[in-house]
Amino acid sequence: MVGGRRAVAEALRSGKAKRVLAVSGTHRTEGMRDVTDAARRADLDIEWVDRQAVEAFRLIDDQGVVALVRPPVELTDREVAAFGFPEDAVVVVLDGIVDPQNFGACARSAEAAGASMLITRERRAAPLTPAAVRASAGALLHLPVARVTNVTRSLERLRDRGFFVVGLDHRAEVSVDQASPAPRPLALVVGAEGSGMTRLVRDTCDLLVSIPMRGRVASLNASAALAVALFGYALVRPQRDPDGAER
Repeated sequence: MVGGRRAVAEALRSGKAKRVLAVSGTHRTEGMRDVTDAARRADLDIEWVDRQAVEAFRLIDDQGVVALVRPPVELTDREVAAFGFPEDAVVVVLDGIVDPQNFGACARSAEAAGASMLITRERRAAPLTPAAVRASAGALLHLPVARVTNVTRSLERLRDRGFFVVGLDHRAEVSVDQASPAPRPLALVVGAEGSGMTRLVRDTCDLLVSIPMRGRVASLNASAALAVALFGYALVRPQRDPDGAER
């Protein structure tokens, strides 16, 4: 079960919602309009119930609506190896993100940036839970997610397929606003808060970049850093002169 208007609306749009329950009398509110529109397009009737029926699921901040959702199937190492990535693909790789809220927030940024896949570890990594789906605003119901046994080996396999691997590291001498536009296809790696990427993953990267900090706060959390790197670096394309030459 997932709760919250945005997450439920995305569950409907993804085709994974099997049942939706909402508090009677809220169908005319502006906040529920997106949910009712998505339900109509999905040809799924909303069950209007009393508040107690929704609260019985004990979901935090359900906003008066919950959905029974078919959980997405996470891809395996073998399926990642056979995945048909586009030539300009961006893949986000999480190395040790253990908090479901952070995992969901990373997925939200990745999906918003048009990433082809989100890759995370099997062990010592946040599971795909209703809390993570809610934190992702439903992005985890759209974005292909792979759970691999060894991140370093997965990155090496991506490199064999032509991917350029970039890791976010606060110690890197090159910042995202100084680096040349990222080659494609691109794998962008984010490590755990505090410890960062593991040594082997860090050594596998073709380039390490940092995020310039102008204020007094020393760092960003993983999901905020990923959003900056995606929209301020990974999606920046080379500028072209009038004659078509890149610069």
